[in-house]
Amino acid sequence: MPYSVKSNKSGKTYYLHSKNVELKSGLKQTIYYFAGTKGEGVLDKLPEGYEVMENSRTGLPMLRRIKK
Repeated sequence: MPYSVKSNKSGKTYYLHSKNVELKSGLKQTIYYFAGTKGEGVLDKLPEGYEVMENSRTGLPMLRRIKK
């Protein structure tokens, strides 16, 4: 079952996705993003060390690293 978050501001449900990208420097990095529909790269759980926060202005969910 895909990991989802419901926005407190809009009430819309967003699904967590990941994607491996290559940066201009040639380094490879995994990016995480929320989308309104389930698509390729949808994740079943949060990545270790991250938490979900909501942008207070837009209501969009975002991932951030957990502060130690």
